[in-house]
Amino acid sequence: MTCPLPSLFYSPKTMSRKKALLLLLLAFSTGTLLLRQSAHLGWFPKSPSFSCPPLLSLRPKHTAVAFLKTHKTASTTVQNLLFRFAERNNLTVALPHHACDHQFCYPRNFSSRFVHPYTLPPRFIASHLRFNREELRRLMPNDTIYITILREPVTMFESLFSYYNQYCPAFKRVPNGSMEVFLDNPHSYYRPHEKYAMYARNTLVYDLGGDPEHSPGDPTYLPAFIHQMESIFSLVMLAEYFDESLVLLRHLLAWDLDDILYVKLNMRSPESKLNITSARLAAQIRAWNALDAHLYDHFNATFWRKLNEVGRDCVQKEVHALHRACERLARHCFRGQPQLRPAMQIKNKELRPWQPSAKVDIVGYDLPGSGPPLDEQCLKLVMPEVQYSRYLLRKQSLRNRRRAVPHRPLAPRGLLRLPRHPPPKTA
Repeated sequence: MTCPLPSLFYSPKTMSRKKALLLLLLAFSTGTLLLRQSAHLGWFPKSPSFSCPPLLSLRPKHTAVAFLKTHKTASTTVQNLLFRFAERNNLTVALPHHACDHQFCYPRNFSSRFVHPYTLPPRFIASHLRFNREELRRLMPNDTIYITILREPVTMFESLFSYYNQYCPAFKRVPNGSMEVFLDNPHSYYRPHEKYAMYARNTLVYDLGGDPEHSPGDPTYLPAFIHQMESIFSLVMLAEYFDESLVLLRHLLAWDLDDILYVKLNMRSPESKLNITSARLAAQIRAWNALDAHLYDHFNATFWRKLNEVGRDCVQKEVHALHRACERLARHCFRGQPQLRPAMQIKNKELRPWQPSAKVDIVGYDLPGSGPPLDEQCLKLVMPEVQYSRYLLRKQSLRNRRRAVPHRPLAPRGLLRLPRHPPPKTA
């Protein structure tokens, strides 16, 4: 007994052999194309189907983001992630005018005048700036989601002290560059109106547009400031819980897992870090940065409430999935685990991170000289902030060069050239 063919197939009586062959060829070609497409799209693992609210699959990806890039908070890693998303989706990123270098004329209050005209109108902004709510609202579209990241003030101050020891006058005055000596009597070295003074006290509050010199004893100032920040920022990430923060970011923006893959950037070598070994020293740092400490404590509490809303178990599952996906990406890009190297040991000069001074070593990554066709994505994954900003500026300038916008020519150094693969060896 034979099973009848479904009615959607024609019998030989109603179809010629040529038509049947044509349909078979068409089906084979379509199947091959779909397999190739799925292999290409499936390079990065897609988001797991966790039953976590909100249901991401029901919402389109959000594509208008303003990221307030705070100092020494893992913000460069977040910026790189946002740059890559914007570039993959052909979204315009607001970038600083050439007079501002790679920051928006920080530490001045942000102004839309600081934005390069060839990066208008933007959908993303992620470079360092001092927050100015009205100017950003004038620049960004109405559907923009605002996010930022904070770091626990004790470890953040240690990072600021070592990183900016040759820039901040308050730190340069300290005998032998001793953080302990500074904290024993900070007013002996600190001048609030000096250039780069914002690195020495309450840097988070300063970056957010607040008054770092305001008395922490004022019972009204900080609560009002925090309330204002809560009304603006849909997500305040925490550097100490970076992966959990990315899960919250993914849910907020309805992004895929592959949109939040990363490697850590702009890291100091272990020799460039100062040890905070005593509770007394930590207490001194929090007292000196009391506004930052209260700000962090508040948003630390709200962060865990957000995690509970998504579900702790769900978040942990996504964190594990993120770890596995990042490991797979690292194995592809680095042919194993990524190896951090001092800047001068990185062969590709375009991948050498900026060094703040001879006393601080910022480490970065090298990539193998040849490999699969996704090497460009690997290159962007490890590209330092300065080079990526220049690359995007050049790319967007070339795209918009026909627009009648007055602008001084860009220097040739703004263009980043991708490394060429060596020709295959012949026997």
